[in-house]
Amino acid sequence: MVYEVDTLKCLGNDPLFVPHQWYQPGDFLIGEITSQFCFQLHRVDLNEKPSRDLSNAPEMVTKFYQHALALAFAVKEINENPLLLPNATLGFHIYDSYQNAKMTYHNTMDLLFKSHVSIPNYKCDTQKSLISVIGGFNGDTSFHMADILTVYKIPQLTYGTFAPEERDETEFPSFFRVSPNEGHQYTGLIRLLLHFQWIWVGLLAMDNDSGDLFLKTLEPLLSKHGICLASTGRIQNQSKWDYLPDLFDLTTSIYKPLTDSHVNTIILYGEAMTLVTMNTLMFLGLAEHKEDVSLRKVWIMTGQIDFTLSGFQSFMNCDLFQGALSFTIHSQEVLGFQKFLHIIKPHWTKGDGFLKDFWGQAFNCLFPNFQEPIEANGTCTGDERLESLPGSFFEMCMTGHSYSIYNAAYAVAHALHAMYLTRGRAIVGGRRIRFHDLQPWQLHPFLQGISFNNAAGETVSFNKNKEMGAGFDITHLITFPNKSFQKVKVGRVDPNALEGKQFVIQEDMIDWQRTFNQVLPLSLCNDPCLPGYHKERKEGQQFCCYNCILCPEGKFSNIKDMVDCIRCPEDQYPSKDRDQCMDKIITFLSFEEPLGITSAFLAVSLSLTTALMLGTFIKQRDTPIVKANNRDITYTLLVSLLLCFLCPLLFLGKPKKVTCFFRQAAFGTIFTVAISSILAKTITVVVAFMATNPGSSVRKWVGKGLTNSVLLFCSFIQASLCMAWLGTSPPFPDFDRKSLTTEIVAQCNEGSVIMFYIALCYLGLLSFITLIVAFLARKLPDSFNEAKFITFSMLIFCSVWVSFVPTYLSTKGKSMVAVEIFSILASSAGLLGCIFIPKCYIILLRPELNKKELLINRRN
Repeated sequence: MVYEVDTLKCLGNDPLFVPHQWYQPGDFLIGEITSQFCFQLHRVDLNEKPSRDLSNAPEMVTKFYQHALALAFAVKEINENPLLLPNATLGFHIYDSYQNAKMTYHNTMDLLFKSHVSIPNYKCDTQKSLISVIGGFNGDTSFHMADILTVYKIPQLTYGTFAPEERDETEFPSFFRVSPNEGHQYTGLIRLLLHFQWIWVGLLAMDNDSGDLFLKTLEPLLSKHGICLASTGRIQNQSKWDYLPDLFDLTTSIYKPLTDSHVNTIILYGEAMTLVTMNTLMFLGLAEHKEDVSLRKVWIMTGQIDFTLSGFQSFMNCDLFQGALSFTIHSQEVLGFQKFLHIIKPHWTKGDGFLKDFWGQAFNCLFPNFQEPIEANGTCTGDERLESLPGSFFEMCMTGHSYSIYNAAYAVAHALHAMYLTRGRAIVGGRRIRFHDLQPWQLHPFLQGISFNNAAGETVSFNKNKEMGAGFDITHLITFPNKSFQKVKVGRVDPNALEGKQFVIQEDMIDWQRTFNQVLPLSLCNDPCLPGYHKERKEGQQFCCYNCILCPEGKFSNIKDMVDCIRCPEDQYPSKDRDQCMDKIITFLSFEEPLGITSAFLAVSLSLTTALMLGTFIKQRDTPIVKANNRDITYTLLVSLLLCFLCPLLFLGKPKKVTCFFRQAAFGTIFTVAISSILAKTITVVVAFMATNPGSSVRKWVGKGLTNSVLLFCSFIQASLCMAWLGTSPPFPDFDRKSLTTEIVAQCNEGSVIMFYIALCYLGLLSFITLIVAFLARKLPDSFNEAKFITFSMLIFCSVWVSFVPTYLSTKGKSMVAVEIFSILASSAGLLGCIFIPKCYIILLRPELNKKELLINRRN
């Protein structure tokens, strides 16, 4: 679009601004502001006609007529504002590029070097002065224009959205954007997909340089954020549809990715007319699949795409795109614009050759031509109302592109006003500089520095990159049976907003496709992994495709699609389904539970039994059977066994500091005393037998001295080990959180495990020595010998403790305590039973055998 600024001393008073000279499409010269892409023309050239009638005549895309009206409305407001550019009037020319590079260059040259004197609303003398260009709609057109305009340093304000990387913009110092940078759209697209957790998506892009750049930029971003492209399709421009078979091949390739039931999200990247192309493809090639629910997707469209239909598609609708989400150029409703649209009538054709074409195609009617007959019901009356048109043909609300054009017109006006105030008052050569003396290149710094509030109340300015626009609106498409639709703003992408507000989406305002039953659609390679499972990548497939594997033991997952399971805290354990953690219960071998009651009962019973035996031996202390085997050692052994039976009581109940401190040391010391007593008794028997030999030198060792020495020496070593253990690293109460899955075991930490096993090993060594000595003395004369009983008792004792070690190490929790209690009771009971029950039998039941004469006779 081109602004022509004239120095006038009069202002027009017409109530409606209408461009003075708009020609038919193809004549290119349209009034006084020129748009290189205000209207898109469709041509369909097929060698084979399809079954549906496609006209070969060029036709206007009526929806884009609003762009020209937005420009006319902006210029009308500027010219009627006495505070902005007083004594000057803006005019404009409009050109169409026809999406053709040759025509773009040609029209740009026409713009610069052809003279078209046409000032709307004014009849006073005028002078034309080109000051700026607004356009074009897409990247190709904009950069083709820039190739020429940059040479003459004419400011160019583009209102379309396209990737900045398409050309190096440093080549074009005159290039300004009044629409947001497409780079913000990539960020918004990624955040939108992540918000709805759509990670398995399809993509359709135009088959051109812009589409290639979009794919090149987007694919690594998707991969970086864990999103996969299930399929990628390319949409050819309609000018490449040369043969009908090629068209059907194209529609088939487009249809294929749409049938994947797991791909419920399709990203559609294209240009303004891409939706027209898609509708054509769907209608021609996919008619038989019209009701196929697999085609009902969530369409995500980029900012350049508009919801529009061409004239020959008037019988179609946009139901396929119901619920679509679109990134659109941010816009606000401008006060007075809809009123401006309401008063437009087709008889205002002066200077607007497009208006009749627009009216006829929009309302499907013809203006009377008296040279040809026409049906009455097909005649345009002029009373048709724009607000009655479906949104796909014309919108009453200002679109994002129209809003950008509106802001661009005001930006030029404000910059021109500032430039005139700064330089127009200068006097050169004795005369004041006039408007038409100002040069376009002088406008650049003023455009860069402008900042004003538009009629919608928003601040308009260019940033350091010569870009305007604070981001994109996210709009939601709601279609209706009468082929109309409503676009609802449901979100925003604004890189300049505060942290946390840069991406906003109102999910509750979205009306999803009917096939989704108003439930958020999923777009995943496979069904999500439920809580309790984690993802495992499938070999040979994209990383978005995975198997669901049950969490391993000790881990859980409480949300869907977890990459790895999480280990529960030490005081918790996974539930049966492994989807949550549950608190562990604290356990210990208590007196109240059956095992604890049984252990306590056995301990008390055996200790009472031992006490009775001790009482019996004390009472019968003068009998030969008691005196024959050293009464003091016998009493010591019985007392130690009595204490051994009471030791398990220290292992029952919740571990406390005192019980933990004493129980292992007491057990080790008492058992050592008992084994030392047995060893002393066995050595006494051996020495006594050896002393009976004539001239034996060991006779001097016979007596209590040897016995007491063996007992004290062996016990002293164990006592010293236990004292060193308790003095350096004593046991203490602790909790074992790892051994059992569902329980925390309250236990005694042994402090120094090394000292514990040293004490245990010493006890084992002493027991082994006692067993060997008793085994060697087993055949001595029976009257003095109890070595056979000791041998058998020590065999039981050693068997119990040899089996104790692996059993103890292989059990966990309170079972370890139970194993140790059982070993203490079993080994102690073995010693008591094998050594003392035969003696008690003689003392209590066979007293006639407890006589000295019988012992002497048995020896002889």
